[in-house]
Amino acid sequence: MRTVAYVINRLPQAKLGFISPHEKLRKIKPTVSHLKVFGCVCYVFVPDHLRSKFDKKAIRCIFVGYDDARKGWKCCDPTTGKCHTSRNVVFDEASSWWSPQKIKFSEPRDLEEVSEGNKECEAPAPDPSKERGGSTSKDKSPWKTGVHQFTSEELRPSQIEDDESVQEIRRSTRQRQHNPRYANTALVDESILIEPVNYEEAARSPRWKKAMEEEIEALNKNQTWDLVPKPKDVKSISCKWVYKVKTRPDNSIERYKAILVARGFSQQYGLDYEETFSPVAKIMTVRVLLALAANKSWKLWQMDVKNAFLHGELDKDIYMEQPRGFESKSHPEHVCKLKKALYGLKQAPRAWYGKIGEFLIQSGFTVAPSDSSLFVKENQGKLAIVLVYVDGLIITGDYYEEIERTRKNLSIRFHMKELGELKHFLGLEVEHMKEGIFFGQQKYAKDLLQGYGMLDCKPISTPMDPNIKLQIDEGKDLEDTTMYRQLVGSLIYLTLSRPDITYAVGVASRYMSNPKKPHLDAVRRILRYVKGTINFGILYKKVKEYQMIGYCNADYAGDHGTRRSTIGYIFSLGSRTISWCSKRQPTVSLSSTEAEYRSAASAAQDSTWLKQLMEDLHQPADYQIRLFCDNLSAIRLAENSVFYARTKHIEVHYHYIREKVLQGEIKLISTKTDEQVADIFTKSRRV
Repeated sequence: MRTVAYVINRLPQAKLGFISPHEKLRKIKPTVSHLKVFGCVCYVFVPDHLRSKFDKKAIRCIFVGYDDARKGWKCCDPTTGKCHTSRNVVFDEASSWWSPQKIKFSEPRDLEEVSEGNKECEAPAPDPSKERGGSTSKDKSPWKTGVHQFTSEELRPSQIEDDESVQEIRRSTRQRQHNPRYANTALVDESILIEPVNYEEAARSPRWKKAMEEEIEALNKNQTWDLVPKPKDVKSISCKWVYKVKTRPDNSIERYKAILVARGFSQQYGLDYEETFSPVAKIMTVRVLLALAANKSWKLWQMDVKNAFLHGELDKDIYMEQPRGFESKSHPEHVCKLKKALYGLKQAPRAWYGKIGEFLIQSGFTVAPSDSSLFVKENQGKLAIVLVYVDGLIITGDYYEEIERTRKNLSIRFHMKELGELKHFLGLEVEHMKEGIFFGQQKYAKDLLQGYGMLDCKPISTPMDPNIKLQIDEGKDLEDTTMYRQLVGSLIYLTLSRPDITYAVGVASRYMSNPKKPHLDAVRRILRYVKGTINFGILYKKVKEYQMIGYCNADYAGDHGTRRSTIGYIFSLGSRTISWCSKRQPTVSLSSTEAEYRSAASAAQDSTWLKQLMEDLHQPADYQIRLFCDNLSAIRLAENSVFYARTKHIEVHYHYIREKVLQGEIKLISTKTDEQVADIFTKSRRV
């Protein structure tokens, strides 16, 4: 009914002199270029941060109307029952949901272009509160409901290639008033390129067909399988095509990529696979390498392995159906007996790690016991270091002859892509400066703010209000908790280079199962803080004193719901942060001494691993680590192995700190509370 009223209000009425009720009320001719066929099939674009690498770029929905509070079309997904509001929608007005015909994807230019309107020519937006009877945009805010509606700012579709060059239009910076005469002008600002969801759609496009042919050619060149008759009593697994548009940093199209993926979910444990674990580089190892490179003036290189998983060898006989569209004409009933790993197989990551690890070990590298993804080669005090993260490699050190040899051998053995100096790694930014190496996530933080409509928010000086104590069951329920979980997950990734928000994000993550309105407000405050500190990160400099020191602290019974304490610690190498932690203790501490003692024990465990990592990198680590604590009772408890009745209940593993202190590996040093660096990991503090 709302959609009917919305359309009628914009149609000429004989009783009103053949003008619309909207024009009669507002004295402005309404725009009707955005009106669409009610109930038609539409495709809603999904932003990058709301989908994984291989997820669909659009959701097939039914058009159900227009949003009352903001510009955009309302689209409903009958398969999930969820409704989406978005400006970036492709409409197939000739088809209904129950029609067998789907929208065709023959070429990107065939897609309907969706206009968001020119800012100069756009007609003024109607006031929803006046036209609909009081439903304001404030009431519909996602920060009140928890329902995230796609906005034009967060939708960054890939640019469509065109043979004709487009001349850039220069615009005046002068503020201009909206002109009602151009209200009905339809302008195209963006084009949405939707990736095919199945083989039938891709086969209609020469570009995607060529991409599939290139993938099959690469698989055949790699000798990924043999075509054999299907053995009896053997169930072959199926496969599917996944399509991805590879874009450059400026969102222009780099290439069309078709990936053949095995349906690994149909594999049976013990028959098709056994071990699946594959190590990846720890973020702390990355920070330590950056700190070493900055202090020793090492160069950092980055390389990528193309089709990395295809190099892994299988230890099980796996039979797969022939790829769709590329079945053998002479033996269509045969199956593919896999000789190499394929994307989608459960053991594919492990097989690839085994292959790259075997190559590096044969080249004279050794695996670091502290991190299985770290490979080190030493010769007369010179080092060549390779850090592996799936198909991405970081190479550094001062053994330049070996580094150059390794890079060449890698390119010969595998199909490598040279990326030059390390600048971007897993969404992390590495900037080489005169002062040292800067490690941050500015672009990620900006995209995060833009994606949730907070790019123009008012900054705030602290990530968390110290006067507000969050509770589990206080506050109104959110209509949809998905937005909260997605946002907290994105902020957790931001903490990789932002220790200043670690405590606030950790507190917000405690309410993931059933978030309420106050919890969402707390997350919004974190975003406001990120807005004001968007350029924050870690700068690794060259320093004289290059030893590891740490700080540990605890907030006694800080969680008012469980009365558990929060521990926090931080370690720095050469006065620059390499490791930190903020975590709620698993049990209730009976005193502040006990809480601080547990925090020191957790810090001691991390320091032992960091010390082992330094030894693996052939760096000096035979010194006593200084660990600063602001609780004298906890220090005395760690230094004396006597029996205390009030601490007899403390679990055995927490006495690890006492052992390290008595062995002389760690020295606990008292520090003033106002000089406690780890305070930001246990309570809200201004950095």
